[in-house]
Amino acid sequence: MATKVRGSLAVDLNGVVLPTPVLGASGCFGSGAEMGEVIDLRRVGGIITKSVTLKPRKGLPTPRMVETPSGMLNAIGLQNPGVEGFIAKDLPFIAQVQTPVILSIAGETVEEFVSVAVRANEFPNIVAIEANISCPNVARRNQVFACHPDASAEVVGAVSRVSRLPVFAKLTPDVTDIVEIADACVRAGAHGISLINTLLGMAIDVETGRPRLAAVTGGLSGPAIRPVAVRAVYQVARAFPDVPIIGMGGVATAEDAAELILAGAWAVAVGTANFFNPHVTIEVAQGLKEILARKGLQSPAELRGRVVGRRSVPEPAHRGG
Repeated sequence: MATKVRGSLAVDLNGVVLPTPVLGASGCFGSGAEMGEVIDLRRVGGIITKSVTLKPRKGLPTPRMVETPSGMLNAIGLQNPGVEGFIAKDLPFIAQVQTPVILSIAGETVEEFVSVAVRANEFPNIVAIEANISCPNVARRNQVFACHPDASAEVVGAVSRVSRLPVFAKLTPDVTDIVEIADACVRAGAHGISLINTLLGMAIDVETGRPRLAAVTGGLSGPAIRPVAVRAVYQVARAFPDVPIIGMGGVATAEDAAELILAGAWAVAVGTANFFNPHVTIEVAQGLKEILARKGLQSPAELRGRVVGRRSVPEPAHRGG
């Protein structure tokens, strides 16, 4: 069980201790080197790296990003230098940074996930792995692992068996029952759950009639998806109150973060907001401290799950009368 660190912003995710509950989300913080030129990384709760794959990936064609009224669409395609390139380019910085680092890993097959996880056992200053199982699974015709309980369990179980680090499964909200997927991951050995990845979306240029992304569809992030994130965190937290959850999706203010923590998140990750405010992770943490003080609470853990109302997981809307 996690311990409460009173009078502090520190959080304990069942052994993964972070100085604040506010992390930089995968894909929006790099490995920290660039952000370290702008902000004091020692004031950030943690860094979740951009997803690392076994082999280099060039990513998808441009345009890859499109602004929307309430956020943005992106179709990057997991561009990264591969695990060997990561070791050469990013690991030297990670080895000396005074901030906890969670390594995000991805793959098109279970074997690719396992290969990267094995290499990660050698990496310094990595406190956990985030298994991005919301990426394409070739064996299922370009669907994602996290859309199927059995495929989710297969990846998470395989990674957990070979890794000496705690494993967080990153889930997509584009499923009928996210609690079922989370259950499969927990049973397979996941230490925790990351909720949520982007939602699949699309934008069309009205003048040309063409999709605004070269890949046609992409991941929707930003404020528009926060209510979905709050719902997903609430449902999974009620089902698994002792499993650490890193909540993410549209966090830009301390109030946004507090909402996810009230829903049951143990920590939060900030993604899209970093693009327009590189200081946002620090500002959100400071704002959370002020919220806790106003409520007479001594730690983020004392706020977690304190939403007022029903304690049972609500039935999906489509099952209602």
